[in-house]
Amino acid sequence: MEDHINIKKGKSANRPAAPTQEELVRSHKKDTMISLGVFFVVTIASFFFNELASDPMLNIAMLYTLGVFIITRYTSGYIYGLMFAVFSVLSVNFFFTYPYQDFNFSLEGYQVTFLGMFIIGILTSTMSSNMKEQSRKLLEQEKALAEQEKALMEAEKEKMRANLLRAVSHDLRTPLTGIIGNSSTYLEMEHRLSNGEKRALMEYINNDANWLLNMVENLLSVTRIDNDTASVSKSLEPVDEVVAAAVIQFKKRFPEAEVHVTVPESEPDDVMMVMMDAMLIQQVILNILQNAQLHSGSTKPLELTIDEDEDNVMVSIRDYGVGIDGDRINDIFNGAGFKKGESYTDGYKGMGIGLSICKTIIMAHNGQISARNCEEGAEFSFSLPKEIEE
Repeated sequence: MEDHINIKKGKSANRPAAPTQEELVRSHKKDTMISLGVFFVVTIASFFFNELASDPMLNIAMLYTLGVFIITRYTSGYIYGLMFAVFSVLSVNFFFTYPYQDFNFSLEGYQVTFLGMFIIGILTSTMSSNMKEQSRKLLEQEKALAEQEKALMEAEKEKMRANLLRAVSHDLRTPLTGIIGNSSTYLEMEHRLSNGEKRALMEYINNDANWLLNMVENLLSVTRIDNDTASVSKSLEPVDEVVAAAVIQFKKRFPEAEVHVTVPESEPDDVMMVMMDAMLIQQVILNILQNAQLHSGSTKPLELTIDEDEDNVMVSIRDYGVGIDGDRINDIFNGAGFKKGESYTDGYKGMGIGLSICKTIIMAHNGQISARNCEEGAEFSFSLPKEIEE
């Protein structure tokens, strides 16, 4: 409902204003000058044909008919084309029929000629005006569609901002509370804690700090997306190298994790290249791998598969864990997705912000991202269009 109201406001705000009196006078002056100029040129050309051609009347009639087309094309409304048609018939009668430089309305066939040229003037004026009106309406429709698309984009951006803020407020507060609580416990009870308890507290602090670092990296990645156009600065990058860099970074954070990468068979020199922001796509792959490692509840290796078709390159990451709750799978990229059995109070270990940012990044690349449950575990996939470097 809110989006619908915004769209209506956008259309109303961009409705063209009525022309002022000064603009109308300027337009009529311009149309008058065009009409006089075309009439002068056509009449001079008609004198030229009248001197050289053996049967000039056909050429003269065609010239004045062409003048009608030109007038109706470059002036507003019907009046100038009709006036040109009338003056054309009078000009032919005055300059090019006997007696010359005098009007003679009793000539045999003159009435038919007058009527024919006048009908041509009306028809061409009508057709040209209709074409210009259709062009104007089409242009207005295109502008309206552009405004509607802009309004929808703004609504989508506002929705993403709301999801991001909600996720940030939740996901940042909990690890900070953990760090403060565990560090306070250590400082206040240092002499009464055993070495094992001290180590456990430090591990909690380290885990919370690493999670915060990952959150900050995600937030910084969003700043690389243009806020006005929701687009990114892209360059031609090899897909396998981007994937390899993300997997290496993931292995540094989770040394015990296993990732099996599968790429399509190709010639040694055939490198899969895609227009992308390499750092942002690495962040997407890293986020999905981390979610799979932390929430799947499985020790089996993760599977990362790269594939392509004529238009897109696809990357899929699968785990063999508990899967995604069916009630939340449709909203998993909007900050509402949790694994089966995972509590809403699971704090910073929720998936909200990471997958929300994944969606934002992929949409900024004009790609698609999705999630589905498999017979065992879940699979996250995204695609990037194959674009030509500009």
